[in-house]
Amino acid sequence: MENEIIISAENLIKKYGKGEEEVTALNDVSLKIRKGEFVSVTGESGSGKSTLLNVLGSLDKPDSGRIMVGDTDLLTMKDNDLAAYRRKRTGFIFQTYNLIPVLNVVENIVLPLNLDNAKVDNDFLEELLELSGLKYKRNSFPHELSGGQQQRVAFVRALIHKPDIIFADEPTGNLDNKTSRDVIAILKNSVKKYNQALVLITHDLSVASQADSVYVMNDGILSQGGGLS
Repeated sequence: MENEIIISAENLIKKYGKGEEEVTALNDVSLKIRKGEFVSVTGESGSGKSTLLNVLGSLDKPDSGRIMVGDTDLLTMKDNDLAAYRRKRTGFIFQTYNLIPVLNVVENIVLPLNLDNAKVDNDFLEELLELSGLKYKRNSFPHELSGGQQQRVAFVRALIHKPDIIFADEPTGNLDNKTSRDVIAILKNSVKKYNQALVLITHDLSVASQADSVYVMNDGILSQGGGLS
């Protein structure tokens, strides 16, 4: 169902260090993310935006607060159940592509499914290859691809298991302006087409401003940033 809330974060607090060295990375952060929604979070280095991404993606835990998926609080789940949730319902894209050099494009894309002993939906794979412009690069190895093509492999890999929500941490940081625009356009299209959600962390205001919902992190505080341009 479109506009259904996928994940709801409530009053998240995360601190690092102690005493005079203590830093509040998340300061009472709350937000809701819906299906089909592209959410961007921008801010200065050290503002807490990557911490927010990691906490929402259950790669890290807050000191307090709740992260609700349906009626389930992720923070109460056992480690094995949480790992299964990450594998099956979330996808991650990072600034570094993390491709395996000895595997070709298709082998890199389906690797997470193979590691999970899950069946590959070949029709869906072909659809993603077409969407990303990688159809004719399927047998190429990472060293034979441009940076933009490698990043496309990384995001198709994040989509191949049909996650509910995709978390992207500076995915255009190593790309030129044109390639960045192309990659973001493909991501936006895929999120709408498959009714998923995308949470993207970026320093690039031109990328952030393309989102349906724009937020700014400042000293651990999250606020709406609708005035970005």
